[in-house]
Amino acid sequence: MPRPTAAQLAYGTATVVCSTLVMLMLSGTTAGLGIAVIGLAALSLGLLVAVTIPAGSANGRTATARTAPTPRPATPPATSAPRPVPGAEARLGQHSLRR
Repeated sequence: MPRPTAAQLAYGTATVVCSTLVMLMLSGTTAGLGIAVIGLAALSLGLLVAVTIPAGSANGRTATARTAPTPRPATPPATSAPRPVPGAEARLGQHSLRR
């Protein structure tokens, strides 16, 4: 079984937390059994949401919706000759302070 993606974990967790809070506020239950039933319902709803999200989705795009990369040219573009750095000859014999 493949590991869940970050999107699946995030949506599942958000669903569990939000649905638990909403169901607890709407029901107004204070009994332990009622809270346990609401918790189980929220966990199952979060699992359902996490499983139904496509595994390749990231930011709303599926793995099949990705576009092919643009091909690079075979030869690099022509550039001008490098410019000489003033005073470079004098600095060639000096030691660098960086290691």
